[in-house]
Amino acid sequence: MKVRIKVYGRVQGVFFRANTKKKALELGLKGWIMNKKNGSVEIMVEGKRVKEFIEWCKEGPDFARVDKIETKEEKSEEKLSGFEIRY
Repeated sequence: MKVRIKVYGRVQGVFFRANTKKKALELGLKGWIMNKKNGSVEIMVEGKRVKEFIEWCKEGPDFARVDKIETKEEKSEEKLSGFEIRY
């Protein structure tokens, strides 16, 4: 399963990307995360434990505040390997 996730709230400047990468790797997922200009973060993730990852994203790391999360299953042909923080 491949899913695009958009997370809104206080998710920049609180180590959200680094903690998300750590969680994704812990769950054996592949993908990427990046900050967006509007203050949100966008994540593309794939693997068997995506649903568990989405539940984690609803809370985020300690200093984050997640106000809203949007998910959309993707059919993208983008080949994912590892989990990277994009800039």
